[in-house]
Amino acid sequence: MGILQRSSEGSLKANHAKMRRFGQLERKMQAQNIIVGLSGGVDSSVTAALLRRQGAEVRGIFMQNWEDDDNDGYCSIKQDSLDAMAVADIIGIDIDIVNFAAQYKDKVFAYFLQEYRAGRTPNPDVLCNAEIKFKCFLEHAIAQGAEAIATGHYARKEVRDGVHYLLKGADGSKDQSYFLYRLQPFQLERALFPLGGMEKTEVRRLARDFRLPTAAKKDSTGICFIGERPFREFLQKYLPTERGKMVTPEGKTVGEHIGLMYYTLGQRKGLGIGGAGEPWFAAGKNLAENELVVVQGHDHPLLYSRSLKMTQLSWTQPEKPAPGRYAAKTRYRMADAPCELRYLNDDTAELVFDTPQWAVTPGQSAVLYDGETCLGGGIIDSTE
Repeated sequence: MGILQRSSEGSLKANHAKMRRFGQLERKMQAQNIIVGLSGGVDSSVTAALLRRQGAEVRGIFMQNWEDDDNDGYCSIKQDSLDAMAVADIIGIDIDIVNFAAQYKDKVFAYFLQEYRAGRTPNPDVLCNAEIKFKCFLEHAIAQGAEAIATGHYARKEVRDGVHYLLKGADGSKDQSYFLYRLQPFQLERALFPLGGMEKTEVRRLARDFRLPTAAKKDSTGICFIGERPFREFLQKYLPTERGKMVTPEGKTVGEHIGLMYYTLGQRKGLGIGGAGEPWFAAGKNLAENELVVVQGHDHPLLYSRSLKMTQLSWTQPEKPAPGRYAAKTRYRMADAPCELRYLNDDTAELVFDTPQWAVTPGQSAVLYDGETCLGGGIIDSTE
C-alpha cells in the first residue's frame, strides 16, 4: 500500500475526477467486493491499482485460457502470470490463478476452427469476452462472493433508469466496445470498466505513478491463443490445407493459393501475383471449386458491399433495438458507417449502408451503435 500512497496525488485526483464523470466508479466503492481480471498487462494492472486506492475490497485473478504449446517460445502466459503476481504484490492484494483452458477450447477454439474450416474469418476475441471473461470468470467471481468484476477494457458504462448501457471508450483509438458487443444485460450489470474514460497515455502515466512493473510493457497483439507465432504455422497443426487456383471474376487463373483459410477478404499481402497494373486483392472464396477470387485495384466493385445479413444476434440491452437508422462497424477501428437496421426473422437482421463498405467479411462481427451506445450486433453471414 505504501507504493500507492507515494503516487502522484495531483495526477491521481485528476483521473479519479474524470472516471467519476464517466460513471465508471460507483459512489459506494468502499463497500464493493471486486475481483479484477489481471492479465499481466498495463491496463488491468492500473485497473486494480485504481480500485484498490479508491477503497474497494479488491482481489485479482489470472485466467489461464490456453495450455497447448505454452512452452514453444511464442506463448507469453508464463511471463504474464509472473507479471500479474508482481503487480498484485505491489498493490497489496491476493491473486488466484484459475484454469479455464477446457472451457476455452470447447467454447472459443472449437468455434474458431469450425469457422475457418467453413471458409469464414472469425474473431475469437469477441467470443472469449462473452464466454470466458464475462461468463466463466464472472461465475467464478460470484461464487467467491464478489459483487462485481473489473477489467482493463477501454469501454464505458452508464446506468439510466436501472438499465446498464455499454458505451464507447473515451479514447477513440483504443475503444474496445466492438469486442464487448455480445455481453448480455446480466453481464453488464456486474462489470466495471475503470479505464473507459481515460486515454492510453494517462494509463501509462498512472502505471509509472503506481510504480507498477508493467508500466512500460508492450501491449499484446494478435489472436490471444496464437500470440506472436506465425499464423499459417499455427493453423496447419489443426486444419488440413488444400492448394487451389487464384482466379479472376472472369475465371482466368492468375496464381495458386496455399489454402483458402489463410486468406481474408481485402487481403493484399501474401498473394504472390506479379505482373503490371494495380495491386491484387482477395475478393471472394469459391468453396465448391476451392478457388480464391482475386481482383486488381483497391476500389474494384467486388470489394464493396451495400448491405449485409447477420445472424447469431446478441443485444446489450433488455429489449432489442427497433428497426431504423443507426451506425455500424464491420471491423475494429473503422469509422462508424450510417445504416438502416431491418429484421428478417428472430435471428437474422440486415444492415443496409448509406454508402458501400469495403471488404465486409463473413465470419466477422457487425456491431451496431446509437451514438456512443453499443447496442450489440451479430456475425456477418453474407453480403450484397
